[in-house]
Parts: sequence; structure tokens; C-alpha cells
Amino acid sequence: MVFLRSSLFQILFYLVTFFLMILFSPVMLLPRKWGWWVVPTWSNALQLVMRFTAGIKVEIRGRENLPKGGFIAAMKHQSAWETVALIPLFRSPTFILKRELRWIPIFGWYTAKFKQIPINRGKRTEALAAMMEAAREAIAEERQILIFPEGTRRPAGADPQYKFGVAHLYKDLNCPVVPIAHNAGLYWPRASWKVYPGTIIVEILPPIEPGLKPDAFHRRMVDDIEATSNRLIEEARRAKHPSPVLLSLPSVSQPES
Repeated sequence: MVFLRSSLFQILFYLVTFFLMILFSPVMLLPRKWGWWVVPTWSNALQLVMRFTAGIKVEIRGRENLPKGGFIAAMKHQSAWETVALIPLFRSPTFILKRELRWIPIFGWYTAKFKQIPINRGKRTEALAAMMEAAREAIAEERQILIFPEGTRRPAGADPQYKFGVAHLYKDLNCPVVPIAHNAGLYWPRASWKVYPGTIIVEILPPIEPGLKPDAFHRRMVDDIEATSNRLIEEARRAKHPSPVLLSLPSVSQPES
């Protein structure tokens, strides 16, 4: 049953995306701020598909921790889920994403239209300079910069491998960084066709205000995200029907309060 529901979900995920990209294509003729509504609409549509085909529900905690205006959202990266489902949390977000996504027909046009920030991983120095310039512009426009500090998806419970680029952004932009933890990898695992029913829990943590030294900021961000993500994994073990992914994960001890 899980395989059949997962197959239906995977097929509908791409069909709905393609249909909506074609349906909403006239927004390419509008100013960006007038056409942005199509992106959260796409996200919400796919979340309905997830719920009714794969049985994935979502619980969001800590919305009150989202500042007004421009800031960086540093998100745990376990799944494809967070690249889609967290978009409606933000008023005017821009992802920092690999340049190759711009080359995907139609989808790439949308990333360009809505001023997502591409990065060329093959040219680190030039890429960092270009990213910084685009990020400064985004913060000046009071947009929210969405970044996955690990750079690529990591399985739920895997040892963290955070890059230091977000610390450079934090120092250069002098704006708050909001750590965001979740346990989506338990339900839509990395590189897996199967998607498991359950409730994905997202926790938006208190912002890290400007002023810390980059090393201190980076340690705090990693500690905040990892401790909370591990806690959410352990919380998922107590669900009525836990994800099968948990069977392969050792229990993570939690710090005493």
C-alpha cells in the first residue's frame, strides 16, 4: 500500500507542478511583486497532494520567532519536502540554489523571474562574491534569504556536515538568522521513492541576532538546529504509527534540562 500511495504521490507531484507552471505562465509578464502569489499557491497545492495521497500532515511551531523585514532562514536539509512546503511561511523569500536549476525548462524561468539567487559551485571565489551582492540586494528589499547550510540533503539522524558560507552571510549582511529544524526526512527520505504517512514537525527557533563572531555564530546555529532536529526525531518515535525509517536510526540521547 505504501508503494502504491508513494507512486501516486510522485506522479501527481510532477504533473501538478507542470500543470501549474503552464497555467500561471502569464505572470511572467507582470512585475515580480504582483506575480509572487503563484509560488505559495503551488506550494499549498502540492501539500494537499502530499496529504491526500501520501498521508503527510504538517505541524508548524514557533511562527512568532519569524522577524519582520529581511533576515536569513537557515534550514535543516533532510528531504525535498522543505524546498517546497516551507515557502508560504515567508512574505518574499529567495532561495540560494545551485545555478544548474536555472537551466531546467520553465522551472528555471520561474527562478529567474522571482529573483532566486543562483550559485556556481565550480567557481567558489566568484560564486561567493556574486552571492553576497545578490544577498545584500535581497535584504535591502526586506526579503527573506532561505538557505540550507549543509549544502545538500542529509539522511535523518546523519552526522551534520554544515558549510561555513552562512556565517559569511551573517557577518556581511548584519541581519538576524532564524534556525529552522524539522524531521521531514523520516517521511520523505532522501533519494527514496517511498513516502511514509505521518506528521512532519517543523520548529522555528529564536533568531540569532547580529553581533556574534562568525565562529561563535556557526557553532550556535549548528547546535540549535541539530539539538532540535534530534529532539523531533525522538518525538516521532512516540507517534501512534512511527515511520519505518526510525527502525534504522539509533535513539538520540537528549540533554538534561
